[in-house]
Amino acid sequence: MAKADITLRGRSFSIACAPGQEMRVQRLGEQLNERVTQIASAVGDIGEERLLLITALALLDELDSARRGVSARPETDARAIELLVQMAAKVEALADRLENEG
Repeated sequence: MAKADITLRGRSFSIACAPGQEMRVQRLGEQLNERVTQIASAVGDIGEERLLLITALALLDELDSARRGVSARPETDARAIELLVQMAAKVEALADRLENEG
């Protein structure tokens, strides 16, 4: 198994990957770092977990739109990020409540 080194918000990670895929994983890591940085600047200091959750949801939203053939519109980006922040807050509140009940 090969490994690729990526950096995300200043932290380095070594990721296992198939032989020959190291450069691809590194490029994907660079794209992920760019996206996380963009979202962090848009939403402020919300914590690493919430930031990564919002980034994952944003990427999945883009993937879903691409699969359905819907083009993304820049004017909706801010609203989408706002909705993702609200969703993340609800998920965290639910997780906290479940932890406290257990």
